[in-house]
Amino acid sequence: MSHTPNGGTNRRDFLGKMLAGATMLSIPSFAGLAQESKHISTSTTDAWANKIKGKHRVVLDVPRPHEIFPFAWAKVFLLTNQATGTPEKDCCAVMVLRHEAIPYAMKDELWEKYKFGQLFKIDDPKTKAPAVRNPFWQPKPGDFNVPGIGNVDIGINQLQDSGVLFAVCNMAITVYSAIVAKEMAMDPVAIKNEWLAGVLPGIDVVPSGMWAIGRAQEKNCGYCFAG
Repeated sequence: MSHTPNGGTNRRDFLGKMLAGATMLSIPSFAGLAQESKHISTSTTDAWANKIKGKHRVVLDVPRPHEIFPFAWAKVFLLTNQATGTPEKDCCAVMVLRHEAIPYAMKDELWEKYKFGQLFKIDDPKTKAPAVRNPFWQPKPGDFNVPGIGNVDIGINQLQDSGVLFAVCNMAITVYSAIVAKEMAMDPVAIKNEWLAGVLPGIDVVPSGMWAIGRAQEKNCGYCFAG
């Protein structure tokens, strides 16, 4: 997926400026976000961490869009472990979608309505234009081809079928939904609730991406920066 030469910089400049003005935008304070995270029950979070099992384990830290790489690396981890004697069922890859990568956790309708492709500079692999669908949810045949290998099954649903676990950061959803709400003159609580309702099946909403990375490492996952 191609980007304009300064796409990443422009995205970071825009979102950085918005975050810098968070207090003026009436985005909840970090203290408020921390208080909100308490409403995510301990039993729920413990249940998520307890899914992490297997002989070989890795957590992929995905803080921003990085073309196909985060999803491809999860597949490579499984394929190469299988090639060296450990089947998929005995491995565990955990993908933590946080910061600017949270749109990957959401359904197509939200991508179209909130223009995630334009905001986060994510191009559709087919049209090469800003994506109005989640490129990694139920991808179309031929969407992802790797030289020397061919078509690869790296859609979120395909990786889930291979046992890959996904988590998305609640704190980032709170902040970015408030930013978008301000830009669209809408209710931030309503937008956040809509985003949470639009999280893809099988993806767990966790208190924060950093929380999830820490818990995964406590479960003996090796760390891979994927952004």
